[in-house]
Amino acid sequence: MTGDEIVTRLRAALGDRVDTSPASLAAARADKSGHAASGTPLAIVHAAAVSDVQATLRIATETGTPVVTRGAGTGLAGGANAGDGEIVLSVRAMDRIVEVEPDDLVAVVEPGILNAALNAELAQHGLWWAPDPASRAISTVGGNIATGAGGLLCAKYGVVRDAVLGVDVVLADGRLLRLGRRTVKGVTGLDLTSLMVGSEGTLGVIVGATLKLRRLVPGDVCTIVAVFPGVRAAASASAAVTASGIQPAVMELMDAASLAAVHALLGMHAPQAGAAQLTIQTDGPLSTAESEMIAGLLRGLGGSVAVSHDADEGERLLAIRRAMHPAMETLGTTLIEDVSVPRSALPAMFDEIARVERAFGLVIPTVAHAGDGNLHPNFVFDGPDVPPVVWEAADELFRAALRLGGTLTGEHGVGVLKRRWLADELGDDQWELQRRIKSVFDPLGILNPGKVFAS
Repeated sequence: MTGDEIVTRLRAALGDRVDTSPASLAAARADKSGHAASGTPLAIVHAAAVSDVQATLRIATETGTPVVTRGAGTGLAGGANAGDGEIVLSVRAMDRIVEVEPDDLVAVVEPGILNAALNAELAQHGLWWAPDPASRAISTVGGNIATGAGGLLCAKYGVVRDAVLGVDVVLADGRLLRLGRRTVKGVTGLDLTSLMVGSEGTLGVIVGATLKLRRLVPGDVCTIVAVFPGVRAAASASAAVTASGIQPAVMELMDAASLAAVHALLGMHAPQAGAAQLTIQTDGPLSTAESEMIAGLLRGLGGSVAVSHDADEGERLLAIRRAMHPAMETLGTTLIEDVSVPRSALPAMFDEIARVERAFGLVIPTVAHAGDGNLHPNFVFDGPDVPPVVWEAADELFRAALRLGGTLTGEHGVGVLKRRWLADELGDDQWELQRRIKSVFDPLGILNPGKVFAS
């Protein structure tokens, strides 16, 4: 069946929800990573209901046409980029909050709702959903689930996997499954909900989610900013905070290059040359006492420390960290990478980054969710295509993270950009087992082909 015939079938079933405008098709080829798929998708289906998703996937199965599910397109690994001959299944318009149950600390939502919009609504009930990616204002809950997102608060409050009780999923053949539960406990059968979290659209299309909520707990929020003469000293200090047993809500590290870029973007005075910064927040009833203990620890380790007990000022201080991505965009095209290591290995990983910088003649601005060992090295270059030297340097960094007991990706996912290294981390047996699981859910291989499991 030709592409035109497939589009005709889609239009017959879905009417004006089928979009073939050149601008829309071009936009669906890329995400925030800067990577773009080759060729042009057949069409975009703007699903408004589960039935739209089912109809699309039934046609795709009957015609053997690949499907790429897409939300807001804010990914950083190319996982939702659609290319030649593919149907783009957009669930962005499915953005309703179906139910909020404060007594059970549960919300049921559609996948297209923005993370920040959800929490704005939940706040009216004295509740919140803990995952807090830096992209929270522009990324969808469905995308957060599909990539297994994390964020600034996950060291204390967990990542997406910890905050999802169940998902509704449409399989490649159009069948609807309701996975998981609404209860706190539940061990009936295999945990297919967790299997779906982080599956990047390769096993099914998430069309609903039952979320585990938290109550907004009254108490002060204290913010600590500590400046160190170098990034290794800052990384060692963050590891010391973790080892102390104190659990801050946020602990973010910015190296000298990233800190300087953000200061320039925001019109702030340039930081001291070589200086790295830790930004830490404590919250809840013990916030003040914990902030004092952390401040004392950091001063003892050579940090220049300031503490604020004003929540608004705290948000302004955190805005410096949140401005990292826009700051990188002012420097050129950016490949934003994502590795995680054990928290005690953070200083060693920054040593490895410095080694790679020297070996390849690069500057690699790096920020880290220091509270959980997740680093984001940034490779900045001119032009749209990643130069070979950047991939060589990235390869060195990935392998260094693995040697330190770490992982290739903490929250961005594998997508296209990291699939070549996946078997290196998993090993041959686990790699093959995961490929077999993929084939059970998607026997024709039409769901997000070329992503994650591609050889």
